[in-house]
This record gives sequence, C-alpha cells and structure tokens, in this order.
Amino acid sequence: MIAAPPPPARIQVVAQEFRFALSRQTIKAGLAIIELRNSGQDAHDLRLRRVGGTRVYALPLTQSGQTVDREFKLLPGTYRLYCSVANHRALGMQATLVVQRR
Repeated sequence: MIAAPPPPARIQVVAQEFRFALSRQTIKAGLAIIELRNSGQDAHDLRLRRVGGTRVYALPLTQSGQTVDREFKLLPGTYRLYCSVANHRALGMQATLVVQRR
C-alpha cells in the first residue's frame, strides 16, 4: 500500500498598516497554502523569497477586506516575506518564515 502524501501546510498572513502577522512562524517543506488576508485600509501584496535563493513567490495585490491564497512548493530554509507596494516594506511590512525539512 502506498502512503498518501501529506496534506499541504497552511499559513495565514494578515496584512495591516504596516505589518504582517503570521498564524505560525514555522512549517514543513513541501506544498504550502499561503493565505493573505488584508485587514488594513490600503492595498497590499505578499512576496516570499528564500534566503540565498533567487525565486520570488508572489500573491497578488489584495484590496482592503479581501483574502487570496496560493499553493507553492517550498524548499527548506528561511524565507523573507514582504509587501512590494510602494515603500511598505521599508515601513515594516516584512516577516520571517522558517520552512523545515520533513
């Protein structure tokens, strides 16, 4: 009998002016569903980039009160999360997510 693959990890990122709040700081490597919930007044997006990596994972511009999610396959490592809108990152819209080996 072949074991079923593990379900995707799930993480919610709540955006407000000018910060992110993560539902968890650590997830397991593999498929992950990242949800961006905009609880702020301004539009925000979400970018993830693994430290030492070149690929940038992106969730689209999300208006106030909206929620979007995307599924990504994440490798182990430390990821920097940030909002790429205007100067939001410089104002503090950044966070860290650790993806651990299974």
